[in-house]
Amino acid sequence: MLRRLRLAILLALSAASVLVLLAVPSGAQQLVDAGKQGDGSGGLAFVLFAVMVFICAGAMFFMDRVRRSRLRQEDDAPQ
Repeated sequence: MLRRLRLAILLALSAASVLVLLAVPSGAQQLVDAGKQGDGSGGLAFVLFAVMVFICAGAMFFMDRVRRSRLRQEDDAPQ
């Protein structure tokens, strides 16, 4: 009984922590403001965007490669 109570309290605290972390105002704002003039943030925004594009493309390439590998394994498997 005491163990279940501890688990319920831990679950409630974890859920509350997640809600608080997700509700932080900076989570909804942009991290880099590319509209400022003269401070170099436009270049930083471009570099961060390029990195994000390469990460997304790499993830899609990796997922497609895994899918094709699994399809090949299924075709080669004896039935």
